[in-house]
Amino acid sequence: MHEFGLRTKCKTEPIHNKPMSINVELLKQVCTAPGAPGYESRIRELVHTTVGPLVDEVSVDNMGNIIALKKGESSSKKAMVAAHMDEIGFMVTHIDENGFVRFTTLGGFDPKTLTAQRVIIHGERDVTGVMGTKPIHVMSSEEKTKMPKVQDYYIDLGMSKEEVEKHITIGNPITREQEMIEMGDCVNGKSIDNRVSVFVLLEALKKLERIPFDVYAVFTVQEEVGIRGANVAAHSINPDFGFGLDTTIAFDLPGAAEHEKVTSLGKGTAIKIMDAMTICDYRMVDFMKKTADKNNIPWQVEVLTAGGTDTAGLQRMGKNGAIAGAVSIPTRYLHQVIEMAHKKDIDNSIELLKSCLEELDTYDWSHR
Repeated sequence: MHEFGLRTKCKTEPIHNKPMSINVELLKQVCTAPGAPGYESRIRELVHTTVGPLVDEVSVDNMGNIIALKKGESSSKKAMVAAHMDEIGFMVTHIDENGFVRFTTLGGFDPKTLTAQRVIIHGERDVTGVMGTKPIHVMSSEEKTKMPKVQDYYIDLGMSKEEVEKHITIGNPITREQEMIEMGDCVNGKSIDNRVSVFVLLEALKKLERIPFDVYAVFTVQEEVGIRGANVAAHSINPDFGFGLDTTIAFDLPGAAEHEKVTSLGKGTAIKIMDAMTICDYRMVDFMKKTADKNNIPWQVEVLTAGGTDTAGLQRMGKNGAIAGAVSIPTRYLHQVIEMAHKKDIDNSIELLKSCLEELDTYDWSHR
C-alpha cells in the first residue's frame, strides 16, 4: 500500500466457516524475494516463471510490469487486476570514511521501526548490514524523549570503506531482511504489503474456471513511490473493469476505538469503498458485495481516509476510465518487518477475486 492510511469506521458481516488452506511455501518465496521500487528484477523473475503456465500470454513492458493475459469467452471487454511487486526499501546515498552507509527511503517509513533491523544492500553482491543509531547509554535526556528521524540512522556493514566500495556503490538498492513465519492462524514477516496480493493473484489464476472476458493480470512496479507502474499499464491496456489488490490497515489492537479499526483480522476479505486516491465505482462495490454473499465468502468494508493503491491508476489512467474496485487484505503493523495477515482472510481474498472475474457478465453494468 502506498504510504500510510488513517483509520476510520468499518463494518463486518457474519463469518461463514470455510476450510483454511493456503500455499504457505509459495507465499514465503514471494515475500522473501527482494524488490525495492525500481529494482524489482528478482521478484519479477519469480513471478514471471510462476505465472507463465497459468495464462495464454505473458509480456514485460518498458516499466517492468508483468502483463499476463488469460483469454476469456469474449474479447469485447477487458478486466485488469493489479498487484504491485515492489516493497518499501532504501537506496545508498553516501559511504563515509569509516565505511558506514547513508541512505534515502523508497516508500513510506515510520523511522522508529528502523531500530535493530538487518538489511541487505544489493550491490556487486548482496551484503548484509544493520541499521545503527546512537546508543541510549550516551543519549542526553532530551534525545531519549525525541522521536527518531530517518537521518539519525546509518547502515553498518562491519567493513572498512575500502572493503565496502569493492561491493557497494552509490545508488544500490537496499531491502529489509526478515523471515516469514506462521504465527497461530496468521503469517508474519516483511513485505506482506504487497506480496500477499501477488500471491492472491497467482492463486486466483490457478483456480479460474469460467472466464467471460479477457483478464489482464498485471504485476506492477513502483507502487510504493507513487503508483507509477499501474498508471502506465492501465493506459496501455485501457480496461473496462479494474480490480486493485493490496493490503489495508487492520487496527484491531489494544487501545483502538471501534471507529479507528478500518478492518479486523479473521473477519474476512475487505471490499474497498474508498481511500484518499480513489472512490470506488458504486456498481463495482455492489457487485463485489453481492458476489461475496452469493458464494458465502466472508467480507468487511474498507473505508480508508488516507493512502492509496494501484486502484487509482486502474480507475483513471485508461483512455476511457474503468469501473474499478479493490480486494483488500487486512494487515496489522503495515510498513514494518512484522506485518501480519490471517490465513483465512488471504484465502477469502483469493475466492472473492476468482468469483468476481468468473461472474463479471452476470451484473447489469448499464445502470447509473
